[in-house]
Amino acid sequence: MSPQEALSDLDGFTVEVPSWAYGNSGTRFKVFTTPGTPRDPFEKIADAAQVHALTGLSPRVSLHIPWDRVEDFDGLRAHAEELGVRIGGINSNLFQDDDYKLGSLTHVDPRVRAKAVAHHLDCVDVMRATGSTDLKLWLPDGTNYAGQDSLRGRQDRLADSLREIYAALDPGHRLLVEYKFFEPYFYTMDIPDWGTALLHCQALGERAQVVLDTGHHAPGTNIEFIVVQLLRAGRLGAFDFNSRFYADDDLMVGSADPFQLFRIMVEIVAVGAHRPESGVNFMLDQCHNIEDKVAGQVRSVLNVEQALAKALLVDTAALTAAQEAGDVIGAHDVLMDAFHTDVRGALADRREARGLPRDPMAAYRASGYAAKIAAERVGGTQAGWS
Repeated sequence: MSPQEALSDLDGFTVEVPSWAYGNSGTRFKVFTTPGTPRDPFEKIADAAQVHALTGLSPRVSLHIPWDRVEDFDGLRAHAEELGVRIGGINSNLFQDDDYKLGSLTHVDPRVRAKAVAHHLDCVDVMRATGSTDLKLWLPDGTNYAGQDSLRGRQDRLADSLREIYAALDPGHRLLVEYKFFEPYFYTMDIPDWGTALLHCQALGERAQVVLDTGHHAPGTNIEFIVVQLLRAGRLGAFDFNSRFYADDDLMVGSADPFQLFRIMVEIVAVGAHRPESGVNFMLDQCHNIEDKVAGQVRSVLNVEQALAKALLVDTAALTAAQEAGDVIGAHDVLMDAFHTDVRGALADRREARGLPRDPMAAYRASGYAAKIAAERVGGTQAGWS
């Protein structure tokens, strides 16, 4: 297969972008403000549409409830469609309410659990209004001290809560369950790993699937191995891209370890999971604390596209032959040859053929968009982590 034929398999690949990436963010020490930051979900979607217009890669925008609550979700949906994008997954929020200090879906108090379940039923209503098909649940519940609560009891309560949420979904909906090995709690998280998430999903049904976030693992974790296992089980529902040096840093994908991103995409490509029909939803889940937010999203989706393009260039016949011959170095060299291939020119050619800018980053800088929104978005309250 020629490189041109291999790269044609990029057709249809897209990366969902998160609404919260365009709001103010920072660390637990400081949230930084910037001129032109969106003040409402409509302006967030306008920024996301700019990313798609430049790259052709990001036609969907995830919403976070209640951060993105509006009075008229039908109007928000129409606004997105007018700008050439649509609403993607709906993300719930269980980490900013005083009632959830000791847990939400796992809380010992039935009243608190019912409140957390009701929030997800509200999110399902948002899905119906916006045309979304995915409800994404990241559970921040956990404990800080041994003996603080019954670990078994928390799992039982979680299973009960998830059953209520799953039962409320429409036939075309999915429940996507995310895991994270630590933070905000440190002794144990109630969904700390892919195995726990998978067990809960298997107990619920086929439309419950696992979300893998690249920042949610212990240092040194072989993430591509987890990708393989979830794909084998048919339960990789979504893949959230970001990059980290230490923990859940939420930096631009591919900025810390582009070779890891490539290795992951090799396993994705091996079973065709990059194609839309696979059902795997690829998304950015990162925050831009010190960099321009729109530019950060543009760079991120381009990084993912480059990693996928390199994975598509792996000579699979040569790789299989080397593996079957026990040629350790030869097999590794096949991967390295693809990884070191400069695909930027070929991807620029593809963009140009589709009527997109050859260099989306340069086009963004030349567009004056950042200055435009800084001048227009004056007054009101900038969106952020609240």
